[in-house]
Amino acid sequence: MLALAFGLVAAGLWAVHDLLARKLSQGAPLLAILVVVLAAGTLGLLPVALALGGWDRMTGPALAMAVLSGLSFALAIGGLYKAFSLAPVRVVSPVVGAYPLLTLLIAAAQGRPVSGGHWLAVAAIVLGIAVVALAARDDAPEGYAAAPGVAMGWAGFAAAGFAATFALAQEATRLGAELPAILVGRVVALLAMLGLFLWQRGSLAPQRGQLGVLALMGLLDALALGLVTASGGLPRAEYAAVASSLFGVLTVLLAAWFLREKVRAVQWLGIACVFGGIAALGLLGT
Repeated sequence: MLALAFGLVAAGLWAVHDLLARKLSQGAPLLAILVVVLAAGTLGLLPVALALGGWDRMTGPALAMAVLSGLSFALAIGGLYKAFSLAPVRVVSPVVGAYPLLTLLIAAAQGRPVSGGHWLAVAAIVLGIAVVALAARDDAPEGYAAAPGVAMGWAGFAAAGFAATFALAQEATRLGAELPAILVGRVVALLAMLGLFLWQRGSLAPQRGQLGVLALMGLLDALALGLVTASGGLPRAEYAAVASSLFGVLTVLLAAWFLREKVRAVQWLGIACVFGGIAALGLLGT
């Protein structure tokens, strides 16, 4: 189904983005990186959204949902980059990728039926994260700028932000139009991050040598988020959000290959539990 395909492509794009984020965020000014990445994605999307848009379908409620999705995205990407600046991918990605778990918990809180299979998938996700966290206690300190628990806290914050972003953006698409909803969300996220950047009196100068890579990251992120948001008008749109969450395991694999980040056998087991549970949620329907 098309929504699932959109999600899988988005997962691949985000995996490359997150690999670069881990590489560049260590010891770098995070706000400067975030502003450039968000600006690049916004500028890449702007001409497409203006030319093909459907702005006449953007009702007040659709615009409100798009604005909220942008604020959620600013929080999510900020938490993601902070987590990657503190700990290796194997610790951060399973937590960030577990955001479909939050979607399921919200559904249960709203009184929607949740089957035993869903709860088994949740148990697998929670168990996998616990295994990764406990195994990280024995890691050498060189790969960490803070305790693993601190990095996982930021990763959990990012996961909550992504869950809210996808839900709000897809709702904006259903109420309005895809490209305008995506662009409004990104502009809001950029303005929020730019405001914080100016308030902190940051400087983009240290990043001049990395502007090309940061621009690529912005385009990858914009395209991936655009695919998940665009799926809001497709049957079983939730499959896109669930499938895209598999970016975490792809990022771990890329980090092990390109960054030579070592992953213990027990951590591979935990990572497999997390993403196996996520895949099960997708098959069962979140």
